Amino acid sequence: MSIELKGVTLAHYMDEETRTGIRHEYYRGEIFAMVGGTPRHALIATNFTGESSQALKNEPFVCYNGDLRIKIDDSGLYTYPDASIICGPLQLDDLVPNTVLNPTVIVEVLSDSTDKYDRSTKSEHYRRIPSLQDLVLISQDRPLVECYSRHPSGGWLLRDARELSDLLVLASVGIEFPLFEIYRNVEFDPPEPLPPPLAEVVR
Repeated sequence: MSIELKGVTLAHYMDEETRTGIRHEYYRGEIFAMVGGTPRHALIATNFTGESSQALKNEPFVCYNGDLRIKIDDSGLYTYPDASIICGPLQLDDLVPNTVLNPTVIVEVLSDSTDKYDRSTKSEHYRRIPSLQDLVLISQDRPLVECYSRHPSGGWLLRDARELSDLLVLASVGIEFPLFEIYRNVEFDPPEPLPPPLAEVVR
């Protein structure tokens, strides 16, 4: 993530979001530009929200797309995950309208430019949300879904799925579906060819 502005007040951030309609992250006076997604990134996020919405249609959970702003109240980060699932009434931030505090599940589709940030710093922010039960990281260059689930002891348990037939299980909201639904219609790049073998040394 690249810093776009420093020394910005929360009021200024709100005005910019309203005026431009462009999404940014905001953290302690700094505005960070959010990188635009690739078609593959957008398709994976759409597949996840579609499958989840269908699975949850008779449940007290709602799946939202990447337009929903989330605040990590404990750290002060305002951001837009690629998808989120929320149980029951929305808990809204007192300072920034239409900003939700109580996601149960958060989903990020990883990209080359944000992979390190999403896996480390941003994941640390997310895990500070009291209501969060599952944090899902979805790779877009190969079938790989990593799910961090909150353990009753307070730690986090990592489960990953690497085959299209494997299931993503979100016990916190009572749904599961195979990876091929998340990656439906996604065309992966062909694997890079292996380097040629070293020539034999003639003695």
